Amino acid sequence: MQKEARKNDFSQGNIPSTIARMAVPLIAAQLINVLYSVVDRIYIARIPHVGLTVLAGVGLTFPIVTLISAFTALAGQGGAPLFSMARGEGQDERAGRIMGNSMLMLLFFAVFCTFTGYLVKTPLLRLFGASDDTLPYAQDYLNVYLLGTPFVMAALGMNPFINAQGFTRVGMMSVLIGALTNVALDPLFIFVFNMGVKGAAVATIISQALSAAWTLAFLTGRRSLIRLRLSLMKPDFPLMGRIASLGLSSCTMSVTESLVQAVCNASLGQAGGDVYITVMTII
Repeated sequence: MQKEARKNDFSQGNIPSTIARMAVPLIAAQLINVLYSVVDRIYIARIPHVGLTVLAGVGLTFPIVTLISAFTALAGQGGAPLFSMARGEGQDERAGRIMGNSMLMLLFFAVFCTFTGYLVKTPLLRLFGASDDTLPYAQDYLNVYLLGTPFVMAALGMNPFINAQGFTRVGMMSVLIGALTNVALDPLFIFVFNMGVKGAAVATIISQALSAAWTLAFLTGRRSLIRLRLSLMKPDFPLMGRIASLGLSSCTMSVTESLVQAVCNASLGQAGGDVYITVMTII
């Protein structure tokens, strides 16, 4: 434990080498994360007897999925910098409370996004350009994906707290576990179990559940320099406000990205129908 603490004491050592040690796993994690989207599209496009309409249906869900990631960024990207600053000031208890309150926010957002998603998914999909042909596929995907929102938020929202402690390889492993699981389970659920687009969503939430389990197991385990504990998860609303204010920029970027995707799909649907949306999904 003391060895890990000395290794991850950012006030010591050579700055360029520390940046390189931190950056390489983070870059690798981003590249690995792309596999989630790429692999899903490869397998979904090959579902027999449905044509490429199914790919357009899944593409129409992207703005909603991106909105979920916006709420994740609000808590995770907002809490991690505050956590790092408190840790640098030697205020480990405050850092623990920041992490605990970020987790509380993620749990609240997960419940909110899941229930709200089920209530508004159909009118939103119609607004985003869903046709009578693509709507069933988009609904099938979202009906399953929304159930996994807590796993998605825990995995993506709490992983920055691992990186903030200097364990970027551990953070990379969280992403790698999810990506490899998704690659393995996609063909199983889509083709072997004949679940089609629902199978792609099931594979995604199982992979995210494993990533979340890895992330939370580390943060509550002995290797974590500052552990996630229930005693530090008491609601502190001023602190939550500070977390949200710092995460607002990342959240806003995701929201605007979602709007761009939605407007693009709706415009393409009017201009060229489902074929144009399918092309954009592939791109």
